[in-house]
Amino acid sequence: MSAPTTNRTPPAPRPRDITVVLPVTSPHAELDQVVASLSEQFTRMGKDWEFALVFDGVRGDAWRKAEELRARLGDRILTIAFEKPFGESVCLSAGAEISGGRVIVTSPQYVQIDPVEVRRMLEQIESGADMVVPWRSPRVDPWLNRLQSASFNWLMRKINGGQFHDLNCYLRVFKREVLADVTVYGDMYRFLPLIAQRQGFRVVETQVRHLKEWGKAGFFGVGVYIRRFLDVVGVVFLTRFTLKPLRFFGSVGLVLTVFGGGLLAGVIYQKLFLNGQLQNRPLFLLALMLFVLGVQVIGFGLVGEIIVYTQARNLREYRIERAWDDDAGDGERS
Repeated sequence: MSAPTTNRTPPAPRPRDITVVLPVTSPHAELDQVVASLSEQFTRMGKDWEFALVFDGVRGDAWRKAEELRARLGDRILTIAFEKPFGESVCLSAGAEISGGRVIVTSPQYVQIDPVEVRRMLEQIESGADMVVPWRSPRVDPWLNRLQSASFNWLMRKINGGQFHDLNCYLRVFKREVLADVTVYGDMYRFLPLIAQRQGFRVVETQVRHLKEWGKAGFFGVGVYIRRFLDVVGVVFLTRFTLKPLRFFGSVGLVLTVFGGGLLAGVIYQKLFLNGQLQNRPLFLLALMLFVLGVQVIGFGLVGEIIVYTQARNLREYRIERAWDDDAGDGERS
């Protein structure tokens, strides 16, 4: 896959209080409304702000609006243009790379929640949170979408033991340090709060006022649900088994081995004591295949454990927030 290209050489990031990273995936993006509503709240708080508009393979009317914003607001508007779509994770990484905000706000391409709520989320960052994620309540989109979203978030809470109720909302506020320690790729931007929390960051959820929702109403294509299921499996592995691969592969392999071994023992028992036949017995082949597959999966886990063991000194699963050095007096080091 070719690397994303930009429409100009990225400028040296200028230090700012806030950077809003806004992926543009539609030529009908409401850039004027988003910039106006959010910048008003930032100005009221006395914050120095900028917007990084990342065009994910689109142009059209949205590009014209971005050019007008740049002409009016100058270096407060940064733009990146990809030749083809790369997804919101790449947009987030690229927008953060060319910007200098101490705090990053990720925003959808329309005014999804009440802008006043963003101000409250920023205040929670100033109070000590590393990341603040919204919980749209009450929701204003169709009931079927609400049901699907609620089911997905309930499943994630049960699997990962988290407290988040709205992982599908893209508007988030977090310190730049979160992206420095958390790798975002593919569709993992959706699970950024879960991964950040696992890394030791203080992640807070807050209820916000939902204004409107873009996107398809009703059921999605089969491919969407398959990809979402694979994403769930991936995030479970990343958050629970990254440094313990044998527990994941060993559990799956043990189930396959025991089940296949049980079937295999039954078939062999019939052959030895009941004059059964092994030929023309699909059950025998199935049992043998499951048993061998289980042993192989356990082997994958053992290989993973060996890799983790050999690289253990280069891995760090924890994050130090502060350290105190008694020998240096009462000094505190971040």
